[in-house]
Amino acid sequence: MPIPFAGGEIRPWKAADAEALALLADNRAIWRNLVDAFPHPYKKKDARIWIKAVTLQLPCRHFAVCVPAQGRDAKSKPATVIAGGIGITPGQDIRAGSAEIGYWLGEAYWGRGLMTSALEAFTAYAFPHFGLRRLHAMVLEWNPASMRVLEKCGYVCEAVLKRSALKDGVVADELLYAKVVE
Repeated sequence: MPIPFAGGEIRPWKAADAEALALLADNRAIWRNLVDAFPHPYKKKDARIWIKAVTLQLPCRHFAVCVPAQGRDAKSKPATVIAGGIGITPGQDIRAGSAEIGYWLGEAYWGRGLMTSALEAFTAYAFPHFGLRRLHAMVLEWNPASMRVLEKCGYVCEAVLKRSALKDGVVADELLYAKVVE
């Protein structure tokens, strides 16, 4: 059930991904843009715990973003490597039908347009698959690259939540981006 996008595919996490996930995610520059539930340092134990938790979700809501492996010869079976993650947290009660979307890429993959393509494909998948009418994302004020990704995918900045976050000892604004199905 991979979700293809220009430059790769989105697929469920596998137990075998733990080592690659830990190596990629153990990066302060990534952690600085995410919620504190994403640990730093990010160890293999953290990756195993995360993968075990998300593989038990039904339906699957968190996925690996994969790109073709480099250096493969033309006769080899195409292989992919983990480049990041993407997923949703569904709303509950009066917020059913709404979900928060989150994503990240390993620093080596930044600036290539991969997340724009992946988010566009995942958004198109998420609305009908999860029966959503709204997706939203929260972005820390110092992350304009993520804001551009959301805007390129048709998300609109609905609000600036002044001084709403405390990350790495810094009080920061968060920007609320959303995309809705009318």
